[in-house]
This record gives sequence, C-alpha cells and structure tokens, in this order.
Amino acid sequence: MKNAPIRVMQVMGHMAGGGVEATIMNHYHFIDKSKVQFDFVIDEDSTVVPRQEIQELGGNVFVVPPYKRLPQYLRSCEQLFAQQKPDIVHSNLNALSVFPLGAAKKAGVPVRIAHNHSIGVMQEGLRTVLKDILRPFSKVFPTHLAACTPATARWLFGEKAVDNHKVFFIKNAIDVDRYSYDLSIREEIRKSLNLKEGQLALGQVGRFCYPKNHLFALEVMKGVVKWHPDAQLFFVGDGELRSQIETKIQELQLGQNVHLLGQRNDVERLYQAFDALLFPSRYEGLPLTVVEAQAAGLPVIMSDVVSDEVDICPNLIHRLSLDNDIDTWIDTVDQVKTGNRQVADLDHFQKAGYEIRDSAQSLCEWYEEIAS
Repeated sequence: MKNAPIRVMQVMGHMAGGGVEATIMNHYHFIDKSKVQFDFVIDEDSTVVPRQEIQELGGNVFVVPPYKRLPQYLRSCEQLFAQQKPDIVHSNLNALSVFPLGAAKKAGVPVRIAHNHSIGVMQEGLRTVLKDILRPFSKVFPTHLAACTPATARWLFGEKAVDNHKVFFIKNAIDVDRYSYDLSIREEIRKSLNLKEGQLALGQVGRFCYPKNHLFALEVMKGVVKWHPDAQLFFVGDGELRSQIETKIQELQLGQNVHLLGQRNDVERLYQAFDALLFPSRYEGLPLTVVEAQAAGLPVIMSDVVSDEVDICPNLIHRLSLDNDIDTWIDTVDQVKTGNRQVADLDHFQKAGYEIRDSAQSLCEWYEEIAS
C-alpha cells in the first residue's frame, strides 16, 4: 500500500496577500504532493485567502482567532493540532512563532519548525518591544529552524545557530518563466492602464504598511513629475495605511499621477508595463517582489537596507540610502527609465537558488528527512 504523504500544517497568521504567503504558495504548487501535502492555519481576520486554490491542490484551510486574543488563539491551535495530528507544524510567524509552536508541543506534534522571514527595527514601537521580548524564546518550542537568509536567521535565532548550521534556508523562489519579459504583454497591459507610448510608469508592489515606506515613494514621485509631468506611479497592494497614503496623495497634488490598484492576481503582467520598480523599504527579510522584478527584467530602485542576497541580476539593482537627498532618487529614476528591458537568464536564478522547482524539491527532501 502506498504511504500517505507527510502532512505539514503551515501556520500563516493574518493572510493579506503578502510575500510570505506567496513564497509558501509557490512552494506548494511545485512540491511533490505524493510525498508532502500542506494544510493552512490562518487567523479569522485574514483578508486575502486563496482558499479554492489550496483546496484544488489537496489542502485544507483551518481558521483560528487572531493571536491578539492570545488565550483563545492558543486554545484553538492546541485543539486543532490535537485533532488533525499533523506530522509537521511549520510556523511562518517570525518572532510570534513561539505561540503556535508552544501549542503544537502541548498537542504532541513531533516536528515543529520556526521559520523567520524578517528582521526588526527600532521604530515600530510596541511591535518592536514585543519582538524583542519574544526573541529569547524563539528556540524553546521548535525542533527545527528555518529562515530565508542568514541575516534573518541571525536576528531571531542568534549567531551560534547559523554558525553551527542549525538553520535550514528556504529561498523566496519563483517560477522564473512566469515573469519573463514579453513585449506583447507590455503593450497590452500599458494600454489597459491608459499609458501612452514613451510615458514613464513606475510601480511599487507591497502591503500598505510601515516597513514598505510608501510615503517616501510619494515624495520621490512629487519630484519626478516636475521633470515628467505625465509620469505615473502604480501602487499594487492594500493594507492598514491606505487612508494615510490617500491623504498624502492629495496633499502632494498627485491625484492625476498616482493610482492604487489594490490586490491583484496578475502582478507578473503588471511588471511588464512598468519602467522601474520603486522599493524604498525601511527593512526587509528577503523581498519576493525584488526577485520577481528581476525575472521580468525590470530595474529596481531600492533602499540599501535590503540584503544583497537578493541581487540576482546586479545590473538591474540600484541601491540608495533613505538618508540620501530625494533628488538622488529622482535622478536614478531618470537614469534607469531609458534602459532596454531584457529577458531574464534562468541560469542566474538557478545558481542563486531562486528557481522554484529546485527549491521545492529541496524543501520536500528536508521535510522527508526531519519527519523520519
């Protein structure tokens, strides 16, 4: 009789269409589901849940209270894990993984993974305080550690865990072919966005939240339109800072130049229409968006806080400090807009570990190893 696949419960927290969710879903699509199958644990206030997609791939979606209602959250997680008896609980909640993994241990789950996707900064107030309180407990409940980069691993798990090879690295890999530059798609999407030939189009893709720094991008855009009055900036995503961003657009009189496209499921096509990606993040783990943009041959103008591990095609990456004068950012936009788009070299992505088929196979083999 054929063995049943290893059942992995992916704890996702508040699903809102972000990069972490995309990374896990990318791997889910390409992992050998005869060997490994995913289920998803999400908070009840999640706003973007690919439920049908998950079910078609053979997975289930389980809903629990948000962690802010901690007693109910812990109780629900423990009951869920005890009932479902997964082989592995894989938590993607960064420093907050201490909560579901503590519940998983109480429920008797044998393999518990803490996966860190990000780092912390001082300016987030209570969120930073909470992260700092929880960091010392990050290795109490997991049996295994994972991260997207050595920097994110060191931030949560410490130098010794990385130096002693205790962390498994899962790259934010993508299906490179899906993003490859296509002139006909560019023309089609630019037409749908009412862009004329030669009209400058910038994009920023990401949740409307503090780390993504959309207000800085608006200040850059204010300068760009002085030189290119018909330039357009498209924000792709949504989030808690939407009203603040809308107010800033009006304050800067950019209503004719900035467009909020909301959550989209065709981001790979939107990249084709843009001339450059703005990415002025205050901090990042390893941004999936920047990986995707390079696969589309799209120049990226980004803050220098982003790990250089994301530099797959260095000729497309333009790093600037957030402390630089805004004019430096504006000048860089002017420089990259004249560049010719290129088709991504798959070899670059494979060698760097960002090709999803290779990454999914590696993850599958790791699950098999630790589950045995």
